[in-house]
Amino acid sequence: MNTAATTHTHCLRCGRTLHTAKSQAAGYGPTCARHIRRAAVPLADYKPHQIASARELIEDGAIIPLRSVVFIAVSTDGTETYKTAPNACTCKAGLKGTRCYHQLAARMLLAA
Repeated sequence: MNTAATTHTHCLRCGRTLHTAKSQAAGYGPTCARHIRRAAVPLADYKPHQIASARELIEDGAIIPLRSVVFIAVSTDGTETYKTAPNACTCKAGLKGTRCYHQLAARMLLAA
């Protein structure tokens, strides 16, 4: 198990250079961190493991923009990709009409 702290030189949300040690440790600049916190407020519809998975998806860079509100997200095991947006996803859960962590990650990234 690796216990070393991970530091980032660029924001995981917008790609800008991170200057402070606090931002580098968090992986987000102050503005992007604020946007993510605001998006995370209405989380009542999501389970704790979905919230953790959405944050991990963003931190791993496993969700990338395709269009203005559409993203490509990688599956948990890395074998599949899904088109996702804040209100829809092509994963199994999304196709059933259930909210998935891919949608939550898209909401977090688009929060303004």
